[in-house]
Amino acid sequence: MSASFGSVVPLREDEILAATGGAKLTREHIEAIDGLAEERWIGRCAVLHDTAGNPSEIYFWGFSGD
Repeated sequence: MSASFGSVVPLREDEILAATGGAKLTREHIEAIDGLAEERWIGRCAVLHDTAGNPSEIYFWGFSGD
């Protein structure tokens, strides 16, 4: 991943498929995708879906530079 300092990068579909085997993320997938934030000063985000498959929230995670 090549991202700018201080940016938030959405997960790509290929990353989601590789980490979870599916295309629609839910809260149950958080542990599987947490490792996809690797670089300091770069955040990640992903749309999480409810049990009906509808988008329900945006999950942000990552690291500060400390």
